[in-house]
Amino acid sequence: MTDDHGLPFSPSAGLWRPLGLDDVTIEGGFWGERQALNAAAMIPHVEHWLERLGWTGNFDAAAEGRLPADRAGREFSDSEIYKLLEGMAWEVGRTGDADLDVRFAALAARVGAAQEPDGYLNTMFGRPGQRPRYSDLQWGHELYCYGHLIQAGVARARTRGLDDPFVQTVLRAADHVCAQFGPDGDQRVCGHPEVETALAELFRVTGEGRYLDQAQLFLDRRGHGVLGDIELGATYFQDDVPVRDTTVFAGHAVRALYLAAGAVDVAVETKDEELLGAVESATLRTLARRTYLTGGMGAHHEGESFGVDFELPPDRSYSETCAGIASVMLNQRLLLATGDARHADAVERTLYNVVATSPAADGHGFYYTNTLHQRVPGHVVAPDEVSPRAASSLRAPFFAVSCCPTNLTRTFATLAAYVASASDDAVQLHQYAPATVRARLETGAVELAVRTAYPVEGRVEVEVRTAPDGPWNLSLRVPSWAEGATLAVGDAAPEPVGSGYVTVPGPATGTVVTLDLPVAPRWTFPDPRIDAVRGQVAVERGPVVLALESVDLGADVASARVRTDATPREADGRVQVPVTVAGVADADWPYGQAPAATSDEERWVDLVDYHAWAERGPSTMRVWLPVG
Repeated sequence: MTDDHGLPFSPSAGLWRPLGLDDVTIEGGFWGERQALNAAAMIPHVEHWLERLGWTGNFDAAAEGRLPADRAGREFSDSEIYKLLEGMAWEVGRTGDADLDVRFAALAARVGAAQEPDGYLNTMFGRPGQRPRYSDLQWGHELYCYGHLIQAGVARARTRGLDDPFVQTVLRAADHVCAQFGPDGDQRVCGHPEVETALAELFRVTGEGRYLDQAQLFLDRRGHGVLGDIELGATYFQDDVPVRDTTVFAGHAVRALYLAAGAVDVAVETKDEELLGAVESATLRTLARRTYLTGGMGAHHEGESFGVDFELPPDRSYSETCAGIASVMLNQRLLLATGDARHADAVERTLYNVVATSPAADGHGFYYTNTLHQRVPGHVVAPDEVSPRAASSLRAPFFAVSCCPTNLTRTFATLAAYVASASDDAVQLHQYAPATVRARLETGAVELAVRTAYPVEGRVEVEVRTAPDGPWNLSLRVPSWAEGATLAVGDAAPEPVGSGYVTVPGPATGTVVTLDLPVAPRWTFPDPRIDAVRGQVAVERGPVVLALESVDLGADVASARVRTDATPREADGRVQVPVTVAGVADADWPYGQAPAATSDEERWVDLVDYHAWAERGPSTMRVWLPVG
């Protein structure tokens, strides 16, 4: 058993070890505000909807023998309760909220009451009138649900200990999985990866090798067609190519990314450098060729899947919120294993432009998909209406498939785990937020105070409140976009630093290290192989992608054209670009000679942070702006 309290992921090997909720306290700022929103609004909102829709009540119905007649929701609805429980557990661990702890215990008891004597726990299968257990591994999500159950158990174990009643429920379920699907058991895998990373983390919590062995078995079995073929192809399930032979991610984006995260966990724990190298290579190729400017992944609505290389249409972007979360999970694991700053850059980009975009400012609405181009104004969703489809035109209070809102609750509660890491003689800062960071090195204890208004401002001050007695280093990430960044140690003059990690050797107690990142707005040009945005340009400011909304333009954004020989400017706290509105006469046929266009006089128009778009009512919006 480990003693890694407050850690959603805790590899026993790798270049760096994570610092968790007990080591890092975010104190306000962009992410602190969202953590507070999660606690005050998002978690209660999700609790309410799960209860209202009857998905929580499925466990009561199971315990009371009222299934299948009284079951509500899709086959995977159990997992939404588990993700909420995980978010609640981490939030209790983060804040010590006594009321939330009581609510957690009550909800966990309802879940536990539905468990069968052999550890099986699922409200969709196995009872009289229901399909038999494990009779639909393609679509039934039983093992997927166990994965989220186990991750909730890990959260509770790391914040309350292994003796907690809910943790004991989870251990019985995990033991059932190992007995059912072990070396001599059922040789199949789940249609939706998730249980792999959960079992690896449970091994880290308990020290029980059978959980890691089972995770490895699931990984080794996948890619050999054990799930059979479907209309979307075996690629949809990542069952066409073994994990270690994968060169780029394909198929259902969330499935692919969860599977890759589990593969990293197994590779690190088993010291399988070949597997780790394969996953990292596939991840970097996917970032370079199949990822949106926002960090979003998944170009196809059909199959919620990746497109081929450079197939990244902004108006048809699926870019599911859960895929963004999975990308953050995967890249953070690879960062800790390898120290490659490209993974930290991917985490930053995705957090600010996918994860932060999904929830509404009041925490009562969410995006499931994240388009980069809204062609028609959306319609306002009633606050008591469930969206029947993922692609809502404005943030919806809940969805018929609501994996994203529940996933966000656990992600916001664990944001501190992405801020910093440590090694034997060093501390590394990856994501910038006002925070206190504590670490124990072989040479002694370290405490840092991080002061910043990032990403609004690019200045990051790191005060060494406590330095160890022996040698140590402090490393700070310089994002790849931060050309012109400077670093100053104490009263020394700032010096230019390149992207990656810059290391300050042995700063003493009282030293202030100042990193200045240029967050001025800039034009961003696409790779010419991305057909869908050729001849267009985007604007970024620091790590934040910006967008043009019709609310600011006063016209449909389809008619906007920008001029790139002028630099984007800032005025009254908003980024502005020079825009003309081009009009084209309608014709009987949309092809032929170049149409005559008329343009309004050029004017400077405000852009909006992409994560805040659609907060002012229905609008059209675009990230990529035509040049001309």
